[in-house]
Amino acid sequence: MIDKATVDRIYSAADIVEVVGDFVSLRKKGVNYQACCPFHNEKTPSFVVSPTKGLFKCFGCGKGGNAVTFVMEHEGMSYVEALKYVAKKYGIEVQERTLSEEEVKRNDDRESMMVVNSWAAEWFKNSLHTTDEGRSVGLGYFRRRGFTDAMIEKFQLGYCPGGGDKFTRAALAAGYKEEFLTATGLTIVRESGGYYDRFSERVMFPIHSMSGRVLAFGGRTLRTDKNVAKYQNSPESEVYSKKQTLYGIFHAKKAIAQQRNAILVEGYTDVISMHQAGVENVVASSGTSLTVEQIKLLKRFTDNVTVIYDGDAAGIGASLRGVDMILREGMSVRVVLLPDGEDPDSFARTHNATELQEYIRENEQDFITFKAKLLARDARGDVIKRAAVVSEMVDSIAEIPDAIQRSMFIAECARTMEVDEQLLISEVAKKRLAGPAVDEGQREFIRRQEAVRRAENAALITPVGHVTAGSSIDELERELTLYLIKYGHENFDYRDGRATTSLNVAETIMGELRTNDLSLRNPRYRALYDTYSARHAELGDGVEILTHNFIAHPDPEVCNAAVDLLTADDIHTLSKLWKRHDFSIAGERERMQAALPKAVVLYKSKVIEVMRTELRERLAAPDLTDSDQADILRRIVALDSERTLIARRLDRLIL
Repeated sequence: MIDKATVDRIYSAADIVEVVGDFVSLRKKGVNYQACCPFHNEKTPSFVVSPTKGLFKCFGCGKGGNAVTFVMEHEGMSYVEALKYVAKKYGIEVQERTLSEEEVKRNDDRESMMVVNSWAAEWFKNSLHTTDEGRSVGLGYFRRRGFTDAMIEKFQLGYCPGGGDKFTRAALAAGYKEEFLTATGLTIVRESGGYYDRFSERVMFPIHSMSGRVLAFGGRTLRTDKNVAKYQNSPESEVYSKKQTLYGIFHAKKAIAQQRNAILVEGYTDVISMHQAGVENVVASSGTSLTVEQIKLLKRFTDNVTVIYDGDAAGIGASLRGVDMILREGMSVRVVLLPDGEDPDSFARTHNATELQEYIRENEQDFITFKAKLLARDARGDVIKRAAVVSEMVDSIAEIPDAIQRSMFIAECARTMEVDEQLLISEVAKKRLAGPAVDEGQREFIRRQEAVRRAENAALITPVGHVTAGSSIDELERELTLYLIKYGHENFDYRDGRATTSLNVAETIMGELRTNDLSLRNPRYRALYDTYSARHAELGDGVEILTHNFIAHPDPEVCNAAVDLLTADDIHTLSKLWKRHDFSIAGERERMQAALPKAVVLYKSKVIEVMRTELRERLAAPDLTDSDQADILRRIVALDSERTLIARRLDRLIL
């Protein structure tokens, strides 16, 4: 772990113009710098770097952050990796905790294995190009597949010659230790003595890490012997975990980030052929079942995945279960079915980039609709099969964490399958309650949602209509967080009747929330609030808390939220609340005197209303004890009293 003092030194030393300028061609415009965004395709520059604020912001795709988070996003690094990268650039020694002897040895062994893999990739590549066997067998195969020299070089393709142990003998002669050759799986020790090359007589596909280092290999045999496995992969090791690796991610990560979409195929040659055709945002699960770890790897770059299936639809059924896991991670999934007899490799070899992209665009459909049509086609006229199809659809829809998306797919499924929509809603809720992906907190939330739905259907809950003004809770939290991090140290004049009082912005916001023990619900705004609160406790009222404290947050999403607030256009980001009430004051600072008291009180009103509704729902629980019931009723009475006081304040402030 890097100590805080070192992290502070890194941020202090980092010049965001220099760091971003290592990757993007920046042009000075006024006090800032501008460029076309490296995270999405655009012709007109909307990517701005502010040296005075130490942040970057794209007003096209919305990405923003500091020097460290830029390196994280652009290079696909973790927070610690990005910190080390920036530290190295500025000659800062990174102090981490002292490692045990066991940890030191393990790290040294991992590095030795990586070095062995790197040397092996180079040796296989040389064998492909400089030996008679490599040229005739290996290079001949790649040529027949239509791979160009550029693609062979780009993916470091190679060949391991026959003879049993040629590679191992060369590696030992070059000084590499047997323990690391066997640990990586490149070499197998015979029981009778001697060695055997795992990939003997196979064309080689190196598997790269996110940063481009060789983790492992896939080898394809060119023999026709049915007793020999067509593909052989490196075994699991200290440096290689199949479930955490995607083939082609190193070559695809930039295109995925720019296009905000990842194309998922099955094999090595699928990836290479699509790259050769000009489509680079493509990765493969390398013939293994898709894993949660692989999905989270993709999610670092995009929330959108397009899965391409072969024209032969026979094997799609098993793959559908893997796509359910993508839905569970909150990602959007679209599906493309190739023409009969085609796979991504063959289709890419006969089409250029424009044709490929057009086919994908014209034939892709959302996964839920695709699955419904696919399963319904097999269940025509069979009531039992149709019931099974509906159950399958419920399984998939239940994986979707976003309630709005779930409701849309439920409606579409009800229409396609001719099933009552309310029945599907109920079944999806049951499935989510029982699902392994739902933790106890989410499960309780789902129970509350179902309770609300049942109560509304039975007209048991009387709607509360005293709060008519305003924005959503999230919009109000955004407004309050903006005032806090930009103007928390300032005072403003508050007029209550004829009396005018000078109030501190931070104390007004935090004091009001403390009164009812409230905390912000949006995790990004809550993190910014907590950061401000911690620094405010150290420094006291009236001391400005520098923006560095917020844009240097280790969570990129929190950092991005801070940048959004700090770079918001004062005039054009007025909340819906103030537009409805004809507040046309020119800017935030001037608007704050009128808007801040209203925002705080209205926010409290809305949150208390939610808390009150949640307590009423809990009263309907069948296993509620008398003691719990009495406690809930006492809390509702207290909230009702607070609600009355707030309603009076709102009448004065809003109306």
